[in-house]
Amino acid sequence: MKFHSNLREEERMKEKERNREKGFTLFEILVVVIIIGLLAALVGPRLFGKVSTAKQKAAKAQIELFGTALDTYRLDVGKYPTTEEGLKALREKPSGAEGWQGPYLPKEIPVDPWNRAYVYKSPGQHGDYDLISYGLDGAEGGDGENLDIVSWKDVGK
Repeated sequence: MKFHSNLREEERMKEKERNREKGFTLFEILVVVIIIGLLAALVGPRLFGKVSTAKQKAAKAQIELFGTALDTYRLDVGKYPTTEEGLKALREKPSGAEGWQGPYLPKEIPVDPWNRAYVYKSPGQHGDYDLISYGLDGAEGGDGENLDIVSWKDVGK
């Protein structure tokens, strides 16, 4: 009997050791969470800075695509759309636009990366037309994230 009870005791001790090896202690989990938190605090702000730059570059790319469509419109019609006709003239034929062979954009006119309509003026102050996205703040002027993205300048210049 004594031999049998010793076997049971040994089996229970081995089982306890195996159970201990299966999981993590609370301390180990806390250390990992703290390390992840520190990494997020160091890397996070750098990534958020990249988001605003990416939005500015996306707005500039869209403005350049509008420019290509506007140039094609001008070749067909003989002039750029007026401010009143706007970018809508790239999708729908304005009255009196002889030679219009659009639509010049394959999809609806997109909004800028900040979810606002692009501003189109023709004739423009800086060329035949001006295309503008007023950036994050939606107001004229600004720098950094609030920088205006315009058809006559490169981003950041």
